[in-house]
Amino acid sequence: MSEKKRVIIDTDTAGDDTIAILTALHYFQVEGIMMTGGNVQFNQQVENALYTVQVAGHGGKVPVYKGCEGPIMGLGQKEHRTVEDVHGKDGMGDSFFEKAIQSPEAGHAVDFLIERVHQNPGEIHLLAIAPLTNIAMALKKDPTIASKIPHLYIMGGTNNALGNITPSAEYNFYVDPEAAKIVLHSGIPITMVGWEMCTQYSIMDDQDHAEIEALGTKGAQFFKDVNKVVMRFNKTVHRLNGTTHPDTLLAAVAADESIMTKSNLYHVDVETVGELTRGYSLVDINNRLERTRNVRVCEAIDRDAFKEMLLDVLQTIN
Repeated sequence: MSEKKRVIIDTDTAGDDTIAILTALHYFQVEGIMMTGGNVQFNQQVENALYTVQVAGHGGKVPVYKGCEGPIMGLGQKEHRTVEDVHGKDGMGDSFFEKAIQSPEAGHAVDFLIERVHQNPGEIHLLAIAPLTNIAMALKKDPTIASKIPHLYIMGGTNNALGNITPSAEYNFYVDPEAAKIVLHSGIPITMVGWEMCTQYSIMDDQDHAEIEALGTKGAQFFKDVNKVVMRFNKTVHRLNGTTHPDTLLAAVAADESIMTKSNLYHVDVETVGELTRGYSLVDINNRLERTRNVRVCEAIDRDAFKEMLLDVLQTIN
């Protein structure tokens, strides 16, 4: 087997971020995890990431760095919108797990990213499953890293489809659209997996959950625990018959691009000020704007292959 691809994960760990981290630890050499403000309260997210690494059997081996706790343009006391209603008070399906043994590192995530990219030019791929604040801040602090990052995989935005936090916007882009704009225009090769890919290909219904439970592993039990709240939320709010796994889908695509059965390069931009559309991702399918095609947008997934990857990950965690 060839050497594992090296990645840094940028996450706002709650719910599906946890399963994405397990997936990344299974398929990649994870150099570190960066924390960004997002799903739930920041220190809870940090704890969730540390605990997830421990569940995977990598406790103490993968550094976790605290990064930006809120969006680039977040001013004063106003915090961005967290989503405990989706993932539970602890972001882990109200499981309230024991505290992780590992602690976060002393340095800042932005500095870690810059340093690690420079030490390993062309080697470190990024998996972005959170608002893009840390990556945008790193690019502002040191723009030279852009040419040294071979690929950035982003779970974010929508491709002319319904959003999940507002009708027009997906959560990660909505929380920090300014950061998304900076990153999308950075020149780094980007693959974007939008929310509509998640609703079309990643939903795990009651039957899927029964199959996962039947694995009888520690990984399967963890999956069941962290998804308790989101299953109820999806059925009542999004009217989706199961749990959604956008971050895990992104990690799976990065690990095996052959499961992405259709994609195209488009011009993608983000609305930062719209009264009804803040965080909306414009995907110019017909090139009406005649601007540079900057993002490879995922348009179809082999759902069976994705599910097999997920089962494989959960099967091996005991």
